[in-house]
Amino acid sequence: MAEFTINKGINKPVEFKGLKSQYLFIFAGGLLGIIILFMVMYMSGVPQTVCIGFAVITAPLLIWQTFSLNRKYGTHGLMKLQSVKRYPRRLINRRRVLKLLSRAR
Repeated sequence: MAEFTINKGINKPVEFKGLKSQYLFIFAGGLLGIIILFMVMYMSGVPQTVCIGFAVITAPLLIWQTFSLNRKYGTHGLMKLQSVKRYPRRLINRRRVLKLLSRAR
């Protein structure tokens, strides 16, 4: 059985074969989802060649997409990208200008 090392130094993110932190979860969850879809398709009577073709096409796409996201955004990049989407586009203040400029008492 092959042995894989997970590189983790002090105060460094978990890294496995170049994938860092949340990308490991995306990778593992995606492969698990592909396997489950393959089994569901096979058990429901879809032809075997279609099932195998689905797995052969989607697994490399998942691997390629995960590594490209890892390369593009880095360790915490996806979380930063998600947080930017939650920022308000503009702030509206309906107070009068004089009230805004006067001192608060």
